[in-house]
This record gives sequence, C-alpha cells and structure tokens, in this order.
Amino acid sequence: MSQTRETWVARAAELQFPSQMVIDGQFVAAESGQTFDSISPIDGRALTAVAAGDAPDVDRAVRSARAAFESGCWSGLSPRERKRRMLAFAELMQKHTEELALLETLDVGKPIRDSVSIDVPMAIEALAWYAEASDKVYGEVAPTASDVVATVTREPLGVVGVVVPWNFPLMLTCWKLGPALVAGNTVVIKPAEQSPLTALRLAQIAVEAGIPPGVINVVTGMGPTAGRALGLHPDVDALTFTGSGEVGKLFMSYSAQSNMKRVSLECGGKSPNIIFADVADIDTAARNAAFGIFYNQGEVCNAGSRLLVHESIRDEVLEKVVQWAAKMQPGDPLDPKSRAGALVSAEHTDRVCQYIQTGAAEGARLLAGGRRARTESGGYYVEPTVFDAVAPEMTIAREEIFGPVLATLSFKDTDEAIRLANNTIFGLASGVWTSNINTAQKVARAMRAGSVWINCYNGGDITTPFGGYKQSGFGRDKSLHAIDKYTELKTTWIQLY
Repeated sequence: MSQTRETWVARAAELQFPSQMVIDGQFVAAESGQTFDSISPIDGRALTAVAAGDAPDVDRAVRSARAAFESGCWSGLSPRERKRRMLAFAELMQKHTEELALLETLDVGKPIRDSVSIDVPMAIEALAWYAEASDKVYGEVAPTASDVVATVTREPLGVVGVVVPWNFPLMLTCWKLGPALVAGNTVVIKPAEQSPLTALRLAQIAVEAGIPPGVINVVTGMGPTAGRALGLHPDVDALTFTGSGEVGKLFMSYSAQSNMKRVSLECGGKSPNIIFADVADIDTAARNAAFGIFYNQGEVCNAGSRLLVHESIRDEVLEKVVQWAAKMQPGDPLDPKSRAGALVSAEHTDRVCQYIQTGAAEGARLLAGGRRARTESGGYYVEPTVFDAVAPEMTIAREEIFGPVLATLSFKDTDEAIRLANNTIFGLASGVWTSNINTAQKVARAMRAGSVWINCYNGGDITTPFGGYKQSGFGRDKSLHAIDKYTELKTTWIQLY
C-alpha cells in the first residue's frame, strides 16, 4: 500500500459522507426529518448525521422495490443483460475502491490496510462472480414418461429485505446483493445503525452504473424501528439477515406475524480451533490461532474464539500465541502499518471489557491483554486478550464475545477434543490442526459446523458456501447455493397427446 497515514488522514478530511436514504433511485431524508449521528470508533467523533428511517420510509422503499419488480425493468431482463449491468456496477465500484475503503474504516474502525486489500475487493468479487453466473444456472427437465414433458425453472422471489451487521458491512451486503440481483429480485437494504455509510454509497454507485431505480433501496435507521418494520412488512417476500442470534429470532417471529416471508439467518458462533499434538508446524498453527481471533479486532462471526490444545503442547502453543498478541496491538486504523483497529462502539467496548472481567472472576488465567488501549485517542480499543485454564462451563467459553478475547481449553485425546468442540449452542466453523489424515477426517466428520478447516483457519473463497449449524442459523451465503434462497422453483407439467 503506497499511501501513508498522512495521506489517508488528508483524504478523510476531504471526504463527502453520504447521509440520505436511497429510495427509487433518489436520495431522500426520513419522512420524520429525524437523523442520527454516525460515530467513528477511531476517535469517537461524529462523521455525519444520517437519515433515521422508520416504518413509513420502509414502506416507501418496499413500494419502490415492488413497483420496479413488477415493471420488469430488472426481473424481465435477460440473464445476459443483468450480467452486463452487474459487471458495470462492479467495475464502477472498483474505480471507487479507496473511497469505499476509507468510508468503511472511518465508520467501523477496522485497519485501512484490510479495508483496501480485503473488504472492498471481496465485495467487488462477489458482485462480479454472481454476474458471471447469471447465464450459467440452468433449469431442469424431469425424467417423466414419454407422453409428458415436465420442466423445473427458477423464478425470482420478488422483494428481498437485506439486513447486514457492522463488522463487514460492505462485503456482507454484496454477498447477499449478488445472488439476489442475479436471480432478478429487487432489494431493500437495512444496514446496521453503527455502519450506514458504505451501503448508502453503494446504492449511489448502483444508480450511477445504470441499475434501474427501485432495484436497490437503502433505508438507514435503528433496528427496533426500521429493522422491525422491514421484518414485519407484508410485501417483503424474503429476508436475509446476518447478526446476533437474539435479533435473528426476532426476524423469524416477524415472519410468523406477517406473511410467512422466507427468512435466512447467519447468527454468529463460538468456533473451536483444535490443535493436536502431532501438528506438523506449531509456529504456523499458533500464528493462525492468533489471527483467527484477533483479526478484525475479533469482530468476526467465525472467529476461532475457543482454542483447544492438546495438553502436551499447550504451554508451547500459548507462548507463541501470546507473542503474536503482542504484535497485534491496536493502532491508528488510518495507519497502513496497523494490524488491528478499534471496536465498533463505546457500548460494544464496554461489553467486551465486561466479558474479560467475568473471565478473570470465574477463575480463568489471564496471560495477555485484558485492558483498554489508546484511551487518549477518544476511540474504542481493547488489547488482544488471551485466557488459559478455561473450563467449559465458564461464560467466556460459552457466549459469543465478538472481540479480541481468546479462551484456551486443553484436552487429552481425540474424543475429548470432539466433545469440547461440539459443546456449544453454535455451529458456524471449526479448525483442525494435525498431520494425521485419519484424525483430520474423523474430527471433520464429527464437527457440527458449517465449515471445517484442516491445517488452516478461515479458508475459502466465493465458490464455497458459508453458513452454520444449530443456533449459528441456517441458509448459506457465497457459492451457487446462495442463489437457492432467492428463487422459487416452478414445475410446469405438459401432457402430450
């Protein structure tokens, strides 16, 4: 990255922040006239006042999306034409990479190095990849008797509500936007109130790229108001959500209370990262264990927040993890050298610190971190924190902290490792480190998790599905499988005579 901290600070000072909702291709204020401050966790200052949408604004956005869908301006296009326009959209995003990255970093506090090299490129990749898939997903002809022709075709659902969290706002929006659009749907996006800026800019870029008005709408506002209104709206055909299990359950109830809209959920985890005694490279395993929990300040749904280590190598592994923790101290997110940044808000920082206090009070041994950092900045920073001697019943071993806090448990044999790993209400991901292919296969098959990584952590790309088991939710983002949740299957049965 050629830019310096000073360059990014200067660009930030010149940045124009989007603040109005995007409905029917127009930039509009909330009907109530109310706004809320978008606070930067870097230093606690308000970046801009954003429209505080509520039920009337959600209704306006849904009506726009419905009108666009029924008009056929998007759903009626050929798959090849949708592909052309989505590729133009992705190309225009590419031209705005640094602007989008800067908005993301300022809004959520992640390091600019990650926003530029990971978040924005992966968002663009998702749109472009699904665009390329648009004319490559075929229907079916059923194997019927010779006097019947039966076809199975995919049709768009209609209006899709997209509710995304604040940890990877742009990337997760595009993971959902890509398959929803390629199927021919129109969307209403409700970004997290902590991170509205890139969703608003994304919708502006879509308009500039020639996506028809009403196809992509963005309503900013609070979860209990705008989010609830979207979940309850009777003219929303499906809703996709990534976030906490508590809120995910609310969206399921909203579906039951309204029109039985389809709901797909990805609701976090407490993922185990298991290191066996026969691991081929302890240094690599320890480095991945550290990055598995401290990357993105631990604000990752599939973070390896539970480190399970064979008792014979526990001390050696933990020594190396603590060394990596020291290298991943939070810095200024606008400094390209910073490996870690700020937590998203003051409230969330308080929550993470309370978990650290609880861990110590319940008897876990604090090996590293545990304190707030960079307090002079006015922002929200917490040191990478490592606990040892964690028991399965402890709070920090059971609940999702969503911060840079690692809980370490030891095990004696493979069966105990599996039992500890699956001892959770979640099932999003898991890591397995071993040089024995039999152990790797046995553990992988036993894991109740949507992703199992062998001798790596957080592997995968847009071609593989992402989602979980148990209370990590259901439904999958990424891969061609994601298109399933945005389409209806229609059987057409033709009797020949």
